[in-house]
Amino acid sequence: MKSPPNAAIAGALSVKISSIESSFLFFLSFILQFHRAFTNQTPTMPITLTEEFIAQKLQEALKTAGPSSDGFSEIDLTDETRVKCAAVLVPLVWHDDEWHLLYTRRTDKVESHKGQVAFPGGACDEGETTPEQTALREAEEEIGVDPKDVKILGRLANLVTITYFRIMPVVGVVRWPTVFRVGEHEVARVFTIPLGWLANPSNRWQFDRSDLKRSLIAYHPYDGELLWGATARMTVDFLNALGY
Repeated sequence: MKSPPNAAIAGALSVKISSIESSFLFFLSFILQFHRAFTNQTPTMPITLTEEFIAQKLQEALKTAGPSSDGFSEIDLTDETRVKCAAVLVPLVWHDDEWHLLYTRRTDKVESHKGQVAFPGGACDEGETTPEQTALREAEEEIGVDPKDVKILGRLANLVTITYFRIMPVVGVVRWPTVFRVGEHEVARVFTIPLGWLANPSNRWQFDRSDLKRSLIAYHPYDGELLWGATARMTVDFLNALGY
C-alpha cells in the first residue's frame, strides 16, 4: 500500500532535517576541537554551595528577570507569536563531594533533536498548572526518577526555542545515588557533568551564527557528550544565577 502524500512528504522532511542536524553537529564538533586546541585552560574548582544558597540565588535571579521571565528567545517574539508550554527538570546531584548536573542523551528514535544532550522534560499535559508538575512527570517518564526523590529549589527564566516552545526550567536536587528506569524510546544515556567543570569558561564557547542572528553556546565534549544549544544556554543561565 502506498503511503499518503502528506505522510511521504513528512517522512522525507524528517530525513532531511535529521541529515542537516547530523552535518551541523559534525561541523560543530570539529570547530570545538579546534577552539580547544588554542584556548588556555584554567583550573576547574569544585562547586560546593549549600541548597539554601542555591535556592536564594534562583529566587533573586527570577525576580530580576521581570514579569515575563523570558530570559532568552531563539525566535523573534511578537504579539502574534503563539508558543507551546513545556518544562524541564534541571537535576542537581551531590556526587564525589561536589555538585553535578544530570543530563540525558536522546535516542535516534525520537522525532526531533535525535542524539542530542538534553534535560529531562517535554510539553505540558492538559490539566498541569505548574512547571514543576510537568518537569517531575517528564523526569519520571524518561528516566524513572520518583518525584518524591526530588527537592525543588526554584526556577530559571523561561527560554523560547526555535520550535516555538516556551520552556520553564525547574531546578531540583535528585537523591543520589539512584537507580534509573530509562524510557528506551526517548533516552539513550543518563550521565552527569561536574558543575565546576561547566562553570569553567575555558570549557565552552559562545559564538554568533549568521543564520540565527543570535549567539550559540557550545561546550567542549565531556565524556564523549556534546552539550550545546538550548540545554547549554539553560546550563549557563543556571550558572549565572549562582554568580558564575
